[in-house]
Amino acid sequence: MAEKTFKVTSESGIHARPATALVQAAGKFNSDINLEFNGRSVNLKSIMGVMSLGIGHGAEIKVVAEGADAEEALAAIEETFKSEGL
Repeated sequence: MAEKTFKVTSESGIHARPATALVQAAGKFNSDINLEFNGRSVNLKSIMGVMSLGIGHGAEIKVVAEGADAEEALAAIEETFKSEGL
């Protein structure tokens, strides 16, 4: 299992476009990948789940990956956070 906490620095938070990029990045891996925010946990491979959290600017979120490619998945998600300016 691998996990990492991120702080959302984008002024508009995680809206549709960056959420889609995160879901697409997560979808490339076999591991179970969850996004935790405000006491709730959703599957990071589900756009509706991610959007339902309403993650805004300054939020701290945790990504937890569990499976054979968990470390690689977490690295890809971290890269997506950087490339999307989140």
